[in-house]
Amino acid sequence: MKLRINILITIILFSISNVVVGQDRLLKLEDVQNRKYYPTNIYDAKFIDNTDYFTFTKDGKSLWLGSKKEEPKEVLKIEDIKENTPKSLFGIKYISDNKFTYISTNSDLCLYDLKTKTSNILANIDKEASNIEIFYKKPRIAFKKNDNIFVQVNFENRQITKDGSKDVVYGEAVHRNEFGIEKGLFWSNDGEKLAFYKMDQSMVTDYPLVNTEERIAKYTPVKYPMAGMKSHEVLVGVYDVVSQNVIYLKTRKNESLEEREMYLTNISFSPDSKTIYIIKLNRLQNHFVVESYNSVTGEQKGVLFEEKSVKYVEPQAPMLFIPNSPNQFLFLSQRDGFNHIYLFDTSGKLIKQVTSGNWMVKSIEGFTQKSDEVFFYATKDSPLENNFYGVNLKTGNITRYSPDHGNHNVAFNAKGTMFIDTYSNYNEVVGKTQIIDKKGKSIRVLHNSENPLKDIDAPTIEISTLKSKDGIDLYYRMIKPKNFDKNKKYPVIVYVYGGPHAQLITDSYLGGANNFFMFLAQQGYIVWTLDNRGSANRGYEFESSIWHNCGSIEVEDQMVGVSYLKSLPYVDGDRIGVDGWSYGGFMTISLKLKNPGVFRVATAGGPVIDWKWYEAMYGERYMGTPENNQEGYKNASLLNYIDNLEGKLLLIEGYQDATVVPQHSIEFLRQCVKKGKQVDFFLYPDHEHNVKGKDRIHLYEKIYLYHKENL
Repeated sequence: MKLRINILITIILFSISNVVVGQDRLLKLEDVQNRKYYPTNIYDAKFIDNTDYFTFTKDGKSLWLGSKKEEPKEVLKIEDIKENTPKSLFGIKYISDNKFTYISTNSDLCLYDLKTKTSNILANIDKEASNIEIFYKKPRIAFKKNDNIFVQVNFENRQITKDGSKDVVYGEAVHRNEFGIEKGLFWSNDGEKLAFYKMDQSMVTDYPLVNTEERIAKYTPVKYPMAGMKSHEVLVGVYDVVSQNVIYLKTRKNESLEEREMYLTNISFSPDSKTIYIIKLNRLQNHFVVESYNSVTGEQKGVLFEEKSVKYVEPQAPMLFIPNSPNQFLFLSQRDGFNHIYLFDTSGKLIKQVTSGNWMVKSIEGFTQKSDEVFFYATKDSPLENNFYGVNLKTGNITRYSPDHGNHNVAFNAKGTMFIDTYSNYNEVVGKTQIIDKKGKSIRVLHNSENPLKDIDAPTIEISTLKSKDGIDLYYRMIKPKNFDKNKKYPVIVYVYGGPHAQLITDSYLGGANNFFMFLAQQGYIVWTLDNRGSANRGYEFESSIWHNCGSIEVEDQMVGVSYLKSLPYVDGDRIGVDGWSYGGFMTISLKLKNPGVFRVATAGGPVIDWKWYEAMYGERYMGTPENNQEGYKNASLLNYIDNLEGKLLLIEGYQDATVVPQHSIEFLRQCVKKGKQVDFFLYPDHEHNVKGKDRIHLYEKIYLYHKENL
């Protein structure tokens, strides 16, 4: 069953009992994070090497083994491994059909043999190590310790950098984790070379965060390159295990500021490890080049191709070489307006576009053993779904392997003939893991989660679309109170994010909502969410429409949703609140200040107030710099709309926030005082950009009570 976007879909997730409703039928606030009220799962399901056998764990303490013909059975417990006892059986790596690696309680990398039931230590991991990157075939371990990089070869720890510090950072993700960068250490395919980032941030401004737990508050600054200000400078080093030499790739044409501030993204080695490829992006983020370098000398070998845009280009994934075809690779690009797969050769020649259409390839997942088919996730059947597909590299024929609608996570065997499919959808499947064959036939169900909210009176959820003023479909989700009565009037809490790289409404369990939203609906609120233009998985034009003018088109789209709400006979149009965090905090305050009188209550966490105080990599992509986009920065600054403030507004801030620094909230408060505007404020002293752990219940209670008391 596919989602029909033009028809209102009312999803009755849970039947309502005919018995009298009591308090035990309601979620309590402290239960919002209780695992009892979340779907159960099995974890780390994977096929063993080149076989059709698979394993999974239910709790990390035991291992279950099964196959197409055999029901899964428990074959190993942690306590069975007497020597080198594992910390957990999560994250094991198979290196043959009966051997896997794991980390022991002593932090050793160990090998366990399922047949002989023996364990051996392969490498020692320093207890002070961080940023650990393991090459499993040798094995070899790269890690950071005391700000420097070490490599362990045959149990020998080699220190390969010596000047690491707060200012000169080695082996970590750079450019503030933008451009798909998640780590700073990269092994070559043969384990003979290690590429690593070196980031010089000595010239970047220190931002003054303060830890107040000590008797005298301690100054704990972070390097924070604000939009338009000096950014860090990055190089890529390569360590050769055999020669033990370190060289740096010659990525700069000269020592100009423009060259020094280039973003070096998406590092990958050639199959023979002789070449390193880097996607190099200019600071304006409107032009990238794919370059190749000699991994021994660091000399540039060539420029394969480039991409430009009037707005921005955003490389998010490294090239992926086709097994057994060392001169051909796949590349993800939005050059035609949607993220798709392209086939190139190593000269930079485009062989062909592999996928096309008005949908997004989310990621490439791998190949069949014959390398004739590549697997990927995409939104081909619906922007709300995450389905698993294969495309034949010769014919271009695409096959969908996830049989049911929803959001899927799939593991596949080496031959590409069997799949372990874990998924949920909004109206039928809470959480299910099954073995399927290449024709989509279910061979065996490994796990089927019960509805965790079956014992409470759960709300109902509707997912559908509205048209923007320009006629574009905008998806929304409406959660209605339990025992909804269309003849009553209900207050509304709008939950908003609205920025790039995020999608709130999905064809998954609860439609992408969470138990806090279910709690709010049980308290008598309609909880509303709409994915406006600027959000993810709808194509480049949809997401980039905010370029140089954040807080404009997103607000316009959100108000289409609010107008629809106010047209409904069961909505109390005088009692609408709004809540959001980060970009959603920016949107929350934008909505309230730019539409005075509409939102009675607003709660905004970690809000961007003025983009000139936000970091360069993300901020400049969407807003340019304060110098080259003065009008856009002026229009987006919430300081310029404080005169419109009325009703209730609560700002919530993590005092250790190094993402949206506290200056945003503090300056908003300063201007409110100057203008005689009353505003409420709450500070979480120990938290960064989000409130995590047990304190999150405190945050939920703060948001709930603020709306309850004022809405």
